[in-house]
Amino acid sequence: MRLAIITTHPIQYYAPVFKLLHERGQIPIKVFYTWGEKAVDNYDPGFDTNIKWDLPLLSGYPYEWVRNTSSDPGSHNFRGIINPDLIRNIEAWQPNAVLIYGWANQSHLKTLKHFKNKLPVFFRGDSTLLDPSGTLKKYARALFLKWIYRHVDQALYTGTNSKAYFKKYGLKEKQLIFAPHAIDNQRFAADRNKEVQELKIKLGIAQEDIIILFAGKFEQKKDPVLLLDSFLQLKKPDVHLLFVGNGALAQTLKQKAKYQPNVHFMDFENQSYMPVIYQSCDLFCLPSSGPGETWGLAVNEAMACSKAVLVSDKVGCAADLVKNEHNGSIFKARSITSLNEQLDFLVHKGKEELKHMGSNSKTIIDKWTFQIQAEAIESAFLKHE
Repeated sequence: MRLAIITTHPIQYYAPVFKLLHERGQIPIKVFYTWGEKAVDNYDPGFDTNIKWDLPLLSGYPYEWVRNTSSDPGSHNFRGIINPDLIRNIEAWQPNAVLIYGWANQSHLKTLKHFKNKLPVFFRGDSTLLDPSGTLKKYARALFLKWIYRHVDQALYTGTNSKAYFKKYGLKEKQLIFAPHAIDNQRFAADRNKEVQELKIKLGIAQEDIIILFAGKFEQKKDPVLLLDSFLQLKKPDVHLLFVGNGALAQTLKQKAKYQPNVHFMDFENQSYMPVIYQSCDLFCLPSSGPGETWGLAVNEAMACSKAVLVSDKVGCAADLVKNEHNGSIFKARSITSLNEQLDFLVHKGKEELKHMGSNSKTIIDKWTFQIQAEAIESAFLKHE
């Protein structure tokens, strides 16, 4: 019994699951990477820099690079993934089922259609209904998505908003399996206190001061400018805002914060150092306005580091991971009034109460693991054995 897994490129949120599946030995797997071998070292337009992750993403499981003939390769557009050999290569391996990550690339959609009624087709996606569209566009999109998901036997949903999306577009309860979005909780939780203290000294931040963190792409979807505007209205000398990342809005942010000594910037940091970044803060904020903030795995990472979290209602994970006044708060996206209220509320709690909220975050996120995700994939597969 074999499972072929089709996904665009190695990422730190899925490669560990593939390794775990291989190690558990319940299902022989092979991963088909459709972007092509150059995907491991590519320019990321969101970060506005070349990204090469410093974690091993290709060890511990079998995989194959699939030839990609696109003139503009990547997962950013439908014609960025064109694999003339993909179906032939999959069939040559003789799987008993296929698991496809995302349909919004030419080859992935073609593969989805090809294997319908030939093999069980499993699908992994994290889309939500959080972003509204016009009536006509919404109607046309609904027809299209219902047609797509008729080709799926079972879908692995990531959380509450993902499940609602799949049900709206035709999948039944019995076709849905919960496979939580997860990160390496243990790696992020490992004590990095010495490096945290060194970072605070480097930034010139007193140990007793509060740090609010934004880490990610400086892009409109994530709305870091709203966070900066709200922070500047806070006007508390013992509270700092740390931006970590790169992107199109970098100059806008730096210009706005030009004369603000309590606003700090760090360039993109790779995965091995990110636990230090998260552990240095007291409150993590993801102020996304969308469209397309389907989950927000940075929230998982912050929570694994025992941090309080503040997110907008356009962040997909908010419904599952953020409990108001328990481990953080949710505010109304694009509303500086709402963000001001929640940011002021949390900051005035002080370091000790934020630390307590962070402990609650850790308790919640401990239940969102790679192990549960791997078991969900095995369950879907073995059900069709």
